[in-house]
Amino acid sequence: MPDGTNPRPARHPQPSLPGHDAGDVPAYLAETYTWAYLSGFGTRFFDYQAVVNTILWGNADRLMDWVARDITPGSTVWQPAAVYGGFSRRLADRTGPLGRLIVSDVAPVQVDLTTRKLTGIPQARVIRHDARESLLSPDTAEPMQADTVTCFFLLHEVPAEAKRQVTAAVLRSVSPAGKAVFVDYHAPALWHPLRPVMMLVFALLEPFARELWTTEIQQIAADSDADDSAFSWHKETLFGGMYQKVTATRIR
Repeated sequence: MPDGTNPRPARHPQPSLPGHDAGDVPAYLAETYTWAYLSGFGTRFFDYQAVVNTILWGNADRLMDWVARDITPGSTVWQPAAVYGGFSRRLADRTGPLGRLIVSDVAPVQVDLTTRKLTGIPQARVIRHDARESLLSPDTAEPMQADTVTCFFLLHEVPAEAKRQVTAAVLRSVSPAGKAVFVDYHAPALWHPLRPVMMLVFALLEPFARELWTTEIQQIAADSDADDSAFSWHKETLFGGMYQKVTATRIR
């Protein structure tokens, strides 16, 4: 189904997990990103692949494929926050009918939106869950691990302490020999013509993003309560350094 359409609602919407009231979202989310993620305008306007591609300066497909190619068909994948556009469907397609994709978000409106987008894809489940906490099974609410955890443009949207909490939860949720894939903003080269534009965007709309210009994701992990030494770390950049992909592969 084309991105940005309004498919019929899923017949069986996913319930909230125990301990999460429907109106309970983190304060930083409500105070900073209501316009983008909690409002009717935001969910209608931004959930088009063309809009996502514009926000990412024409790099949306490249960035999404950057993640998808690390997924093994038939594996279990956790996406710890909803993403506008076609990202989740791309992961579901890559996982395939023998795999399992679990998408979670702390905001009920995003859970509902993602559930509608993934209707008819049996290997995909959508649950309500805070990304600062380790993955729970959609069936038993017990802790579980995934072969691949995809953290796609989430860290720049949360404050410093939440960055550490999310990173730790992601790493704890990686199965033996599995991997975590972080794709997010990165400090562009000094010569990059969009560097001052992004500085303005961050100053006006993305107050938590600049930390990723000055702090490595591996360092965020090291500063958290996760065991970052249990992983092999690899970093790549794209588009003049504006975007980064950090892969943490569990080695023990």
